[in-house]
Amino acid sequence: MKQKDRYIWCDAIRLLAFFFLLCCHAAAPFYAAAAYATSGASVDTELVQWAVKWGSLVRPCVPLFVMLTGVLSLPTKNSMESFYKKRIPRVLFPFLIWSVIYYLTPWFTGLLGMDSSVVYKLFSWAENDSQSFTDGFANVIRIPYTFNFIACHMWYIYMLIGLYLYLPIFSAWVERATKRQKEIILMLWGISTFLPYFTEYVSQHAFGTCEWNSFGLFYYFAGFSGYMLLGHYIQHYIHWNWNQTLMISLPLLIIGFYITYIGYSYIMDLPEKTPEQVELFWTYNSPNVAMMTIACFLLVYRIQISPDSFMATWLANLTSCGFGIYMIHYFFVGFGCDMGAWLHIPSPLRIPFSAIIILACSWSIVSIAKRWVGKESTYLFG
Repeated sequence: MKQKDRYIWCDAIRLLAFFFLLCCHAAAPFYAAAAYATSGASVDTELVQWAVKWGSLVRPCVPLFVMLTGVLSLPTKNSMESFYKKRIPRVLFPFLIWSVIYYLTPWFTGLLGMDSSVVYKLFSWAENDSQSFTDGFANVIRIPYTFNFIACHMWYIYMLIGLYLYLPIFSAWVERATKRQKEIILMLWGISTFLPYFTEYVSQHAFGTCEWNSFGLFYYFAGFSGYMLLGHYIQHYIHWNWNQTLMISLPLLIIGFYITYIGYSYIMDLPEKTPEQVELFWTYNSPNVAMMTIACFLLVYRIQISPDSFMATWLANLTSCGFGIYMIHYFFVGFGCDMGAWLHIPSPLRIPFSAIIILACSWSIVSIAKRWVGKESTYLFG
């Protein structure tokens, strides 16, 4: 596969990952409406059910982004120092700036005389509707070590920075490892994806984990680094034709979705459940989500797009704006959902429609800002 073509299919996977991510966040207001509903309050159960279906289908969003990191960065040709110097600032500065903006937005809405209910309208998972500067500033102070659900999508940046810190070390092993050695690590990582279910349904002290030790037998093979290696592995060793791809990918996608959807629905029907149980079948590092992720990656990996086509140019622009889109898109989630309701979009299509609106708004703003501001836009949009 030519280098030029390689980046086009990467851009196509990135588009799918973004669409899935925005669908995931567009569904959040419906979960929140159900979660915060008081006794006797009206909840659109049909929309909630479709939110669960879409929410289950789009779980590969984050793993797909991580797999792309593996494709594009493993093995890295830069030294540890140059890799850190190149990657970390491009992530860190936008993360800090936009975190501050998000956390002070409720206070700013208060200055404009808006009712506190606007906080929940803007940020469906906000822990309260406080418009106090003191509360906002407290969230800012805590940025170095935690995030607030006003900007719940920022959890990903903490994880991404961790991957970048680890990547040069991991890369040195990947560069020297044989195919068989990589397969062994991927097998151990695959076993680790079952740990959330094993801990929930078999033993809370699984494989040496206990109250005084969180680092059990499979800890060193678990987490998002497995997806990173998986992206690298598929790119270098999997070259199937369309028939082979379909025979493997479609069953993986169907079975993975079925487990995710049925499992989540089962948990939600329990009379009492913890937040950890609610997220159990939606956990990114789980076998069912991994199955869907592999299927989506393989299917898009096979797509051929001409380097000279409009689609290739369009996808390249998405890539250049991608990090900025991620930073600002959460401001438009409420607007996207409101547009779907205002236009009476049918329930099955409401969430993907909202996702498209969110993407269009975010992408337009970032693209225009990058043209106007120039290189300095890196501090805002990466």
